[in-house]
Amino acid sequence: MTIQEWFDKRKEAQIERRAKDIKGVDTDTPELWTKCVHCETQLLKSEIEENMMVCPHCDYHYRISARTRIQQLFDKGSFKEMFQNILPTDPLEFFDTESYKDRLKKAHDKTGLNEAVITGVGDIKGHKIAAAIMDFEYMGGSMGSVVGEKVTRIMEKAIELKIPMLAVTSSGGARMQESALSLMQMAKTSCAAGKLDEAGILYINLLTEPTFGGITASFGTLGDIIIAEQGARIGFAGRRVIEQTIRQKLPDDFQTAEYLLKCGQIDIVSKRKNLRKTLANILEMHEIK
Repeated sequence: MTIQEWFDKRKEAQIERRAKDIKGVDTDTPELWTKCVHCETQLLKSEIEENMMVCPHCDYHYRISARTRIQQLFDKGSFKEMFQNILPTDPLEFFDTESYKDRLKKAHDKTGLNEAVITGVGDIKGHKIAAAIMDFEYMGGSMGSVVGEKVTRIMEKAIELKIPMLAVTSSGGARMQESALSLMQMAKTSCAAGKLDEAGILYINLLTEPTFGGITASFGTLGDIIIAEQGARIGFAGRRVIEQTIRQKLPDDFQTAEYLLKCGQIDIVSKRKNLRKTLANILEMHEIK
């Protein structure tokens, strides 16, 4: 079996499973109930949404979009998006099971975003801050040239305006469709983070589920203060790869926010409902002369 045939077979199996899931269901009727992916409790969708996309029974934190994250963290109407007109291209004319251009179009249609990060300036309880908020739904939050450029530019804007910088990460790492061009963004964003430090600008990292690969190895963990959302998985290589490499069984909580806090790799683990207050407190303390 060729690799292409394997991918085709896998895709057919996924389509078949989805068809079985919706068989006999009136698709015109909105689904009111859902099952928690963690504790399997039957819940009203509205109940989870009202609880900031956190299961009220087991406290499992669902992934949320960048737009939702902005609504939860920033003062209403204060966030002004910047650099949204920087668009991705296909410099390598990359093709695997489909073209990179087609993948970009599908990602845009799915999320309404032009890239895997939203950048801009807003207020958190009256404290102005520049921010880069990643969205995992756009090609796994992978970092290509545009993500690197937008993150770099918003860091430079923070230096220009002399305001703190916040990076909210959710990513699988570098974008394979851009090869070395993607890997170069690690150095680029790291240099920009270094300029924040030289300028004396407060830089805060907020790591959310999941943050891996080239993001963790660059601007995702270079902040002055590193916060992680409760239960978020954070690391470089995946658990399976590490276990196969070292030939040892890893702890059950390995690469979780709580494990990293215990090992001194992050500073704060916060529930989603407390993130806005936590960030506001940090910004307020930073402003005290």
